Amino acid sequence: MDAHKAHEIRTFRAFSSRNYRLYFIGQSVSLIGTWMQKTAVSWVIYSLTHSTFLLGVTLFASLFPSFLLSVIGGVVSDRYNRFKVLLTTQIASLIQALLLAILILLKHYAVWEIISLSVVLGVINAFDVPARQSLVYEMVEDKNDLPNALALNSSMVNLSRIVGPALAGIVLEAFGDGMCFLLNALSFVAVIGSLLMMKLPAYIKKEHTKNVFGELREGMDYIKKTPSIAFVLVMLALISLMVLPFSTLIPYYAKDVFKGTASTFGVIDSFIGLGAFSGAIFLASVKAGTNLKQILFINTLVFGVGLILFSHEHSYPLALAFVTIAGFGMMSQITVSNTLIQTTVAPDMRGRVISYYAMAFFGMQPLGGLLVGAVSKWVGTQDTLLFEGIAALLIGALHWRYLHKEKMKEKAVAIETERLEAV
Repeated sequence: MDAHKAHEIRTFRAFSSRNYRLYFIGQSVSLIGTWMQKTAVSWVIYSLTHSTFLLGVTLFASLFPSFLLSVIGGVVSDRYNRFKVLLTTQIASLIQALLLAILILLKHYAVWEIISLSVVLGVINAFDVPARQSLVYEMVEDKNDLPNALALNSSMVNLSRIVGPALAGIVLEAFGDGMCFLLNALSFVAVIGSLLMMKLPAYIKKEHTKNVFGELREGMDYIKKTPSIAFVLVMLALISLMVLPFSTLIPYYAKDVFKGTASTFGVIDSFIGLGAFSGAIFLASVKAGTNLKQILFINTLVFGVGLILFSHEHSYPLALAFVTIAGFGMMSQITVSNTLIQTTVAPDMRGRVISYYAMAFFGMQPLGGLLVGAVSKWVGTQDTLLFEGIAALLIGALHWRYLHKEKMKEKAVAIETERLEAV
């Protein structure tokens, strides 16, 4: 019993920080609304057009602005009060969600209007993500709990990914698409309220001798001089470009492979979330000092195998099992990459380096969405998903090569140290 309690405490130890608890609760509510909206947008677009390419375009519209502007968002996060930046972006997100809800509820909308509002959300997220991720560091009182807080963040995102799409499927069928968008708008009240209740250390304004472009260059130079961070960013960019956009093809499986409805789409998305949530809880439970790079390598292979098995599966129960495996492997790409960066980066570079992380994660996905949409028209949707799984295995091989080189380098250093000590 005592061991079980100790395990529970280790898994949820970041909750000992009051500010982080408030953030977690507010974000949990908001993210359920966000996933409801994402599910509804994909379903509305595919129902209107029956085009996997336009699903890719929608993903591109919502994420590509983050790719273009997130480095500026990182500089803003390092130069100004991160709390105020985050509060501003959350209010802006509420307004964007409300506009989208009104548009859908009025029933007079076109695809280009939904895509245009997706672009607005992408611009907001370019400033939101660096500020939010950097502020988590300040919310956690014991900095040793930071990896746990980041893993719990991922569990929150993926628990909402289980609940949000499933709830969206029910709401879509019972009340129509407009209600999904309205509930998302209302969910932002929770996160704004939680931010206002926080008691963060007083903001100390720093003098900045460089202009924005000088600070951007400084961030890039820092990454070049820190190979461990550079490698993580490159691997995340490759995964985001070639593998993570698999989610844009899920409406095709729900509607055309399994002959389902909006609820079917919601269930498949929820099982992806279930796998990812399990992966996040696993990461939150690992002991301090665990080799996260090794976990990232293994789970990249798991991700690829899950997608390969799912790609041509026509049995619905088996497909749900395989997509859960893919979700488990997918989780490490986001969480472990973020943890490796957050625990390595210098504090004054945090916002800028996280902005490059956002570029790799959010920026490559929309390009990948367009690529996946185009390839699916050429070779078919199921073969496209198969190729994405194979790409994950190849990226896993690059991980293994890097880890092997790192191990050889460590051995060489150890041998040289022994030789010098002997001398």
